[in-house]
Amino acid sequence: MTSDDSRSRRIGRRSYLRGSLVGLGTLSVTGVAVADESGNQCPAEEPDESEEREETEESNETEDQEEIEEQYETVVDVVEAGADPEGNESITPVLREVVGDDTLLEFPEGRYYMDEQLRVTGFENVGFVGRNATLVPATYHEFDGPQYRLFRLGTSDVPGRDLRFEGFEVDQTADETGIRVISVEVEDGLVVRNVTVRGVHDSGTWGPGLFNVTEPEGEGIVARFRAEDGAIHADETPNAGNMWRGATGIVVNPDHRGTLVFEDCSLGGFPDNGLYASNETGRVGVDGGRFQNSTTASVRLSGTTGRIRDATVVVDDDPHDSNGQHAIRLDGGDHELENVTVDVPQPNGDAIRIMNGVDSAAISSSELTVGDRPNSGIRIDPTAGATTLEDVAIDIDGSANAVRILGEDAEPVVLEDVRITGDATGTRNRHAIFCERSGCQFVGLDVEQVGGDSRRGLELRGSEYVVADSEFVTTHTPIVVNGGDDVTIEDTVGRSAGDGYSLRITSDSGAVGLAGNEFPDGVRDDR
Repeated sequence: MTSDDSRSRRIGRRSYLRGSLVGLGTLSVTGVAVADESGNQCPAEEPDESEEREETEESNETEDQEEIEEQYETVVDVVEAGADPEGNESITPVLREVVGDDTLLEFPEGRYYMDEQLRVTGFENVGFVGRNATLVPATYHEFDGPQYRLFRLGTSDVPGRDLRFEGFEVDQTADETGIRVISVEVEDGLVVRNVTVRGVHDSGTWGPGLFNVTEPEGEGIVARFRAEDGAIHADETPNAGNMWRGATGIVVNPDHRGTLVFEDCSLGGFPDNGLYASNETGRVGVDGGRFQNSTTASVRLSGTTGRIRDATVVVDDDPHDSNGQHAIRLDGGDHELENVTVDVPQPNGDAIRIMNGVDSAAISSSELTVGDRPNSGIRIDPTAGATTLEDVAIDIDGSANAVRILGEDAEPVVLEDVRITGDATGTRNRHAIFCERSGCQFVGLDVEQVGGDSRRGLELRGSEYVVADSEFVTTHTPIVVNGGDDVTIEDTVGRSAGDGYSLRITSDSGAVGLAGNEFPDGVRDDR
């Protein structure tokens, strides 16, 4: 192989990866850039969303077998190399013999039994491609060596570079066969796609996938990785007593430092988290997909920057008897959520929880549906950073806050064009929006809360508020200034469907300025 040949293949591979990572434009808030043909860095463009999605899907689907093979010096048919395609003998020994740098391992149609892990570190440009291939893990009791992984490709100390893994179904429908299908630690150049895990993860070992890009400039994509049958609690497995709770669906751990996008992935209910990015550095994007019924959170992000776009997150069951299932939980960093659908008909936690470590959050063009239990739609914890909600619809039936804003001295929160509907009552939490944080703005709100037990609209407990161009229709008093100060309310409508006032100002409140409002039920001012 000449150096020119090697360079040509690498350019082809990187071009493919960049095509697959069109969604990285979504993370441009941190300065993520793509390269032009000369290799120079240039700012990521903002393509039309529909064109962006079509281009991504096309890049994922049109790369044929010949194009893939051209990116490797050596192509190995694993059956021709001696792997059993009938599922009778373990293929791991054969894979160890043939795997190597600049090598593609192709798996023709068949069933491939594995009873020990394949561990490869420090590799460069390695591929595993299934052609209608099914991987069949041994049971927990029959697995040889570490009972946690089928493929361990790179470690945090000795990562690989340029990895492709795609086109596999994993059959873990037999009892006690759940296992981590793939554990990946690469510096750059990760492509995983079209991996489907069938069957409940019932061995109590680590969940289906771990993915880290270890270099800050490195990139990776995981597309259509699916484990929709979830897992059972570790206490009900042969590994009981050795794990807390049990498997997480997809893990990104603190060794991740680059950019990683999960595209159109889907996970069922896992006893720990669903998709859990616990990294303190690096960027993680979630583009599309469906995540459902995991404990703690079905999607949980930390890191430097994260974005969730076009995804659906559902809590409609509690398969693990958990004491709290947030649909989405943000732990730290700067995050954007766009066009996200959160449906929690049986809430057992907040629909979206923004934790104290978050530096900033923005939620836009999204819909939340919260069932009849006392759980918040969006909860912003006391020291979480500046947060913006724009064009967000929340339908809430339980006696809880649609938006709960905590923290007297934290950075401001802005709600703009937020619509709140539903049959929530005032039994437990009277107000649709509860705010104790100062400096917040509420513009263009449309709040209709006419449930029983004196349901109200907005309660303000801090200072320096602006409420403008909004409309409230509630069972009881729509707006309450409860010890607030320096409050401006203008061009706003407040109607009580019961016996409340349009506005109440408590005796310990400070200055409240009113202009251009429509308050047909009057103002009760106790100052």
